[in-house]
Amino acid sequence: MKAALLLMSTCILIGTGYAQEKNPASRKKADSVARHLKEVVVTGQYAPQSSRNSIYQTRIISAERIRLRAATNVQQVLSTELGFRFSNDFVTGTSNIQMMGMDGRNVKILLDGVAMVDRSDTRESLNQVDINTIERIEIIEGPLAVSYGSDALAGVINIITKKPGKDLLNIHARVQEETVGDLYSPFSKDGLHLQNVGAAWQNKNFSVLGGLTHNEFNGFNVPGATASSTEIDAITNRWKPKEQWMANTKLGYSKDNFNIWYRMDYVDESIDAKGGYNSNTFKASKAQYNTDRYTQQLQSDYRLNDKLQLNGVLAYTNLKRATVTKIHNYSTGTEELDTAQGTQDIDKFNSFNLRTTLFYKMTDRISFQPGIDINHDHSVGARITGSTSINDYAFFLSSEIGVLKNVVLRPGLRIIHNSVYDAPPAIPSLNVKMKMSEKFDLRFGYASGFRSPALRELYYNFFDASHSIMGNANLKAEQSRSFNASVSFTAADEEALHFSSVLGGFYNNFRNRIDYAAYAADNTITTLVNIDKYRTAGGTWENSLSGKNFQVSLGVSMVGTYNEYSAEEVLYGESPALVWTPEVNSNISYTFAKIGATVNLAYKFTGKRPVYQLIPATTETPAQVWLAKTGSFSMADLMITKKILKSLSLNAGVKNLLDVTTVSNSAMDTGAAHSTGAGPLPLNYGRSYVVGLSFNMDMITR
Repeated sequence: MKAALLLMSTCILIGTGYAQEKNPASRKKADSVARHLKEVVVTGQYAPQSSRNSIYQTRIISAERIRLRAATNVQQVLSTELGFRFSNDFVTGTSNIQMMGMDGRNVKILLDGVAMVDRSDTRESLNQVDINTIERIEIIEGPLAVSYGSDALAGVINIITKKPGKDLLNIHARVQEETVGDLYSPFSKDGLHLQNVGAAWQNKNFSVLGGLTHNEFNGFNVPGATASSTEIDAITNRWKPKEQWMANTKLGYSKDNFNIWYRMDYVDESIDAKGGYNSNTFKASKAQYNTDRYTQQLQSDYRLNDKLQLNGVLAYTNLKRATVTKIHNYSTGTEELDTAQGTQDIDKFNSFNLRTTLFYKMTDRISFQPGIDINHDHSVGARITGSTSINDYAFFLSSEIGVLKNVVLRPGLRIIHNSVYDAPPAIPSLNVKMKMSEKFDLRFGYASGFRSPALRELYYNFFDASHSIMGNANLKAEQSRSFNASVSFTAADEEALHFSSVLGGFYNNFRNRIDYAAYAADNTITTLVNIDKYRTAGGTWENSLSGKNFQVSLGVSMVGTYNEYSAEEVLYGESPALVWTPEVNSNISYTFAKIGATVNLAYKFTGKRPVYQLIPATTETPAQVWLAKTGSFSMADLMITKKILKSLSLNAGVKNLLDVTTVSNSAMDTGAAHSTGAGPLPLNYGRSYVVGLSFNMDMITR
């Protein structure tokens, strides 16, 4: 029924499509100027600010760039960005992000500035955001804990959603079909299928926006109905079927100096996991992981006068994750619930956030931003023991001081109190921006960061036939000290070319990093512990050149990591310092104006990733250190977008052009949660072919 309604709505919108241009006259000169308008950023800012004047070096991924990639989720967009890697959990069917050498639990994911909630220490919420609602993505590397609190150690990813246009009605729809490797069936079964429909309207002071998206991925190398557990385990590159329904709505009111808006996002996601077939009983198990997520936020700002502005955010997330396992009897065709331990489970997570800031501009060179941040996290589940709630209270204060004409300082301080763990009483930060000339800018930054242990890490116990994972209520908060610097060069000619180049570097020193390890009293059980030593360092060099019909970018990075086991390098002949991973990426697009077509090529090379690993002691062997390595690989996507009507465009192309499926992996199975062990590491399901239609109509309402 859902699919039928969505398809009917899409057909109606496309069938009645009609576009009106605000000004059909030639806009050649205006378009040339628009290409080089200053990009505006909001993440970490007192007010929307041009990226050139931002105190932070901010990377921006625009809606146009996302559109040209024909992306179906945020992971596809970020996978070719410098410093980003993704790992896939083939037990639960989810994926996690790594940023600048740190795992996803150290990355703050924001939706319109509001933190997204995850049930575990992975950032699966990143792929539970509707890609069709995104206006742009802002990325800041390094801690922003003073502004955004816990988890913002490696950096912040702020996903900013679209707003209704001024005085117009917009109707849009999208249909996209993809092969999954060499598997495909039109609109159902094999392949990846996306349908989206939405509308936005604004008139005078009121605005409304809404949309609905359906994603259906039918898996890759899915075991057959009679595949045994042994045969399933032998499939090294299998991807579980996943289906998502995502709905969103946004209501707004704006008048004079006052603005208020409410947004609601809903995700219904199901992932299927096939179990082994027993030829003696003619039975097989099938697990389904179901996620229901409601995210609601109410935001408002009020400008009292030219020097004083008040902002407020009220957010609530309700997240439910259920595991339902059934036993199918092939001889009778009946099903019953599995009664084995760990096969049925419901976890509920609620999160409440209240954040308010006051911006006060004392003089043209001195301004202040005090704020309060209150967070309440609550969970309910059969596997949660101990306290089920965490309250976090914080007061933060920062200031921007123009000490000289072209030098701006931003000192900051966050004071923290937590109801469960021993939080650092205060964390400081200091950022400096220097305008060296009309083309050169220099930035320095120091920040202290922290990450609070999640409820799952403190109190979650998971024991079944395949897992023995125990929480640790004695975990301490992770803390970091970070330094970064960058120099940027920008040169623009409105009639010809625009060039920018950014050279940056960072160093992070972490204490009490949380990681999985064997339980001291029983090494068959995995628990979580604080690791004393962990460091990351690196540098990036990003360049972009754009002209009338083309845009080219080229980036290079080196990311190094050091953990507490690195001192044992003498056993393996490696350096006791950092072990390094190189990356190179490029994005090239060219528009053939006469035929209204754009070709886009995205490429990234990821070098080998080494990391020291502790192999726990057994009754036969002592504990030892092993330098594990994940092999290098290259990924590339080639897409063509062609306008076929004023309101309709066609996109087609190839994803994973180089047909990468797995990479080498020398890691040992240490008993960590969902460990992959040694052997090839699944990376992708191979080369895929894409074709889609996008419809977009604007109508002036007055």
